[in-house]
Amino acid sequence: MLSGGVTPSLEPRHVRAHMPAMDQMLVFDRAAVRRHRDRAAATVSRVADVLRDVADRLLDRLDDTAGRFTRALDVGGRGVVAPLLRRRGIDVVSSDLSPAMAARSGGLVVAADEEFLPFAPASFDLIVASLSLHWVNDLPGALIQMRRALQPGGLLLASLPALGTLAELRRTLTEVEVELAGGASPRISPFADLRDCAALLQRAGFSLPVADVEELRFLYAEPMALLHDLRAAGEANAVRLRDRRPPPRMLFPAALAALPTEEGRALVSLRLAVLTGWAG
Repeated sequence: MLSGGVTPSLEPRHVRAHMPAMDQMLVFDRAAVRRHRDRAAATVSRVADVLRDVADRLLDRLDDTAGRFTRALDVGGRGVVAPLLRRRGIDVVSSDLSPAMAARSGGLVVAADEEFLPFAPASFDLIVASLSLHWVNDLPGALIQMRRALQPGGLLLASLPALGTLAELRRTLTEVEVELAGGASPRISPFADLRDCAALLQRAGFSLPVADVEELRFLYAEPMALLHDLRAAGEANAVRLRDRRPPPRMLFPAALAALPTEEGRALVSLRLAVLTGWAG
């Protein structure tokens, strides 16, 4: 997920790929992201209700616009977004880094990297990216490509986890690992600061950029189910600097046991940044 330590750049990533020194600025292991999503294609239905709720919150923004949309690009919708768009009478092309995950959407699907979108300019009048941009290294570059793929007057709707998401788990994992091992490695992805999101849209050339946040709280009677849900959704750790060694045996049980509780259940938060921008 986007880190405050990643310097935004307006250079397309295919240009940056020829600059080896820039590799030091890559936060995420994209090959690992693809493997996780390939594996999750068989399990993502377990968390479809959560993904659908998040997608509904995003698509509700369409009801606040006067425009009528006919052809949409669904970026990384994990088989949830495309059916919701079709119910609105919108033709959909779905893309995903994972071919197996893309196939879950049905209809026209394309296996494509969000950082190298293979679509011609002005191909769509709507692009929806629901919880699918947080593993992208060059988020400004991806946004520029989406803006170019939109027709003039087209709309981008995107959501991604914002700073504060899984803060409870991040804190307990860090505290427990320091106690067990004398130090902590990155176990949870960094997240975008909401204050930066509208600025990123503006830098990518979108008009009327808006970024707001919705707070979602999840309660788990069995805390280990949180890790199962994240894995089922394809959200396993893909930070490049992650520790590849097996974690201390008691790390996750102890960290999960230390989560705050509400009504006797473990509490974790999702701060959902919702972004809207128009192509000029």
